[in-house]
Amino acid sequence: MAIQYLAASRFGLGRRYDDPAVTDAQGWLTRQLGDYDPAPAAIAALAGRETIAAAYIEYREDRQAMRRDAAAMPMSSEEQQGMDPEMRRLLRSAIRQHYADATAARLSAAVATPTPFPERLVHFWANHFAVSADKQTVIGFVGNYENEAIRPNIMGKFSDLLIAAARHPAMLLYLDQAQSFGPESPVATRVRGRGKGNAPGLNENLAREIMELHTLGVRTGYTQADVTSFAKALTGLTVAGLGRGVGQRLMPANARAGETVFIDQLHEPGTQTILGKNYAAEGAQQADAVLRDLAVHPATAKHIAGKLARHFTGDEPPAALVDRLASDFFKTGGDLPSLYRTLVASPEPWADGPGMFKSPWDWTVSMLRALKVPALGEKQNIAAMFTQLGQPIWRPGSPAGYDDKVATWAGSAALMQRVELASRIAGRIGDRADARQLAPLILADALTPDTGQAIARADSPGQGLAMLFASPTFLRR
Repeated sequence: MAIQYLAASRFGLGRRYDDPAVTDAQGWLTRQLGDYDPAPAAIAALAGRETIAAAYIEYREDRQAMRRDAAAMPMSSEEQQGMDPEMRRLLRSAIRQHYADATAARLSAAVATPTPFPERLVHFWANHFAVSADKQTVIGFVGNYENEAIRPNIMGKFSDLLIAAARHPAMLLYLDQAQSFGPESPVATRVRGRGKGNAPGLNENLAREIMELHTLGVRTGYTQADVTSFAKALTGLTVAGLGRGVGQRLMPANARAGETVFIDQLHEPGTQTILGKNYAAEGAQQADAVLRDLAVHPATAKHIAGKLARHFTGDEPPAALVDRLASDFFKTGGDLPSLYRTLVASPEPWADGPGMFKSPWDWTVSMLRALKVPALGEKQNIAAMFTQLGQPIWRPGSPAGYDDKVATWAGSAALMQRVELASRIAGRIGDRADARQLAPLILADALTPDTGQAIARADSPGQGLAMLFASPTFLRR
């Protein structure tokens, strides 16, 4: 049983070149839960919400000015053809720079972290509560979302993590909650009374995804009526400075751009009934009460246990592990450190077998952790690199996040991309790293004679490194 490799790669992010041998694997992992720093230097240096929101406001004002100029001074067809499309302007803006800075900081934190188990859990939960930078209003905020909603809350209660994710501007903007108004809210009633068009409407996206993806799971007994009632309970939540229309006009004068704000005049009044329980609390407390109940529901315990077990075992997680994790989750009210300790103490994640196939993110991080010398150029476009590998950072394309199954990442074309990147990095490093010395450290007790011999027979140091990083053992965790 390859205990050292499993501890470092299945639970962590791969062994670093300077990691000492692990003699007490379970103790090493559980100690990391107390040593975890939610804001390492690379993350702490990033811009905050208000700065990011200011970039959006500036971009919006620039667009409006261009439209006014275009209306005042019509352009020739040649000039119109020469204009940059909107997305191209966006990609060159400060908004895109916030995304680029955050992706680089995420990678830097993952490569340098002395607590790789908690760092893996950050990535797991960010994917569980997925937002996607495919949406323009989300691009600048996705890094801040992980750093402010996910990272500080992975060592507390699941309910706190859920509420932090649901209330962050990135989630509210991604699932259109910032534009959701109660059908009988004071604002909607006033608009209807004026007879000047349709009143602002209810959006159910966030309510549905919280129930289906974040808590209860699919086909767990909730109805469409439950989703609608929950969506009404969520109304009133919006983002300062980034919306349009009546919601922004009602914003408190002291609201800071990028701040999540509750506006009572947008909220649906009255009691909401969800999963058979009446929620009579007023204002923002109504949604919080629903979220806290969903967070400790037995179906949520089972759903979270299944996803966590799959991530640390394989496509078909052992039923005994799922039941054990679900029991701990339900018994402790969703205490996450207790859940992690139960996972580490369970025999199933330590069992021999092929394990999970590394995602492009996992594989790249583990490769960079293994190397003492810089492997990427100073001007390396981190976001573009992961796009080429098939896993754009924070761009899963749907609220379901990236699929956590072997078949998602084990295709032949994806493997060729990894081999090519490993070869380029090995060529850049040259003889500054010796795969023959590195392999026993990085693969530890999982190094097979066949892999060791193949690396030893390599024609060059670069070829040896490429063979190490493309070996069957290194490709799995």
